[in-house]
Amino acid sequence: MGIPLRVEYPGALYHITSRGNERSNIFKDNTDRITFLNILKDYHDRLGILLHSYVLMDNHYHLILETPKGNLLKVMHGINSRYTIYFNRRHKRSGHLFQGRYKAIIVDKDAYLIPLSRYVHLNPVRASMVENPEQYRWSSYRGYMGKGKDDNWVEYSWVLSKFGQKRRKAEQQYRKYIEEGLIVNIESPLKDLLGQVVLGRDEFKEKIMEYLEGKQISQEIVERKRFEKRALPGDIVNVVAKNFNMEEKEVRSRGGKGNLARLVAIYIMQRYAGISNEEIGKLFGGIHYSAVSKASARLKEKMASDKKLSKLVNDVTNSHVKT
Repeated sequence: MGIPLRVEYPGALYHITSRGNERSNIFKDNTDRITFLNILKDYHDRLGILLHSYVLMDNHYHLILETPKGNLLKVMHGINSRYTIYFNRRHKRSGHLFQGRYKAIIVDKDAYLIPLSRYVHLNPVRASMVENPEQYRWSSYRGYMGKGKDDNWVEYSWVLSKFGQKRRKAEQQYRKYIEEGLIVNIESPLKDLLGQVVLGRDEFKEKIMEYLEGKQISQEIVERKRFEKRALPGDIVNVVAKNFNMEEKEVRSRGGKGNLARLVAIYIMQRYAGISNEEIGKLFGGIHYSAVSKASARLKEKMASDKKLSKLVNDVTNSHVKT
């Protein structure tokens, strides 16, 4: 049994797969699937992971998961362990549920997140479970298409932003992109894997291999260079306050639905400060960790339909924070 990839750094993106032991089913019914999704949501809220895409098959699952805090091992151990305990208790069984350890491929986000999202969303079609991915309930694709209520713990905006500035237009273009995979025989993006663990352009692969050899990883790999894990929450509040021409105490102040600066600060801090949602809540007046997640989701939703706001948030994010 191979040793799992142990490359962790803030902003790393992974394609995760985990299969049932001896290829047995890990989801027996919809109650199991709903429970697993609730666990994903909880880990999004508690540990600040970003889920770009997912699909739950009968005997395995796929996640495209980003870790702003560089905490993959903690996240995946928690998700699989917690689900195993639930599954064994409910189905009156014992022992391992998953086949060894999960597989984690570290991914070059700019080059491979979009083709990987298509690969993940077309899984049920390749398995002949449905004819069109929109018919499959247990993936993130219906959320991407605006079918039903969006899961506020799924990061739709990054992928959709590459297909258009307005949500409806982006959905239409993304659907065309996905459906190309139903018509044309498109090669799997996983064909470009290096050593079964790294998926990226040559420069990205070289940086990761340097890391695996014990050298310090280049800052160029880390998403959002300005906000490294050592950036202090106070620095982020300070930058937001300056960009909004406000006092820091106003940014932190509790209440006031029109406090856009507060939402921006929470959104950025959740992703790039390297602290938990519970800790962020304490910094913003003692709000519950779930309120932190909801505040971040509200801003993300606003950004998806407001080009000016999206640019403003990106400008703030790219502002220099001394560490």
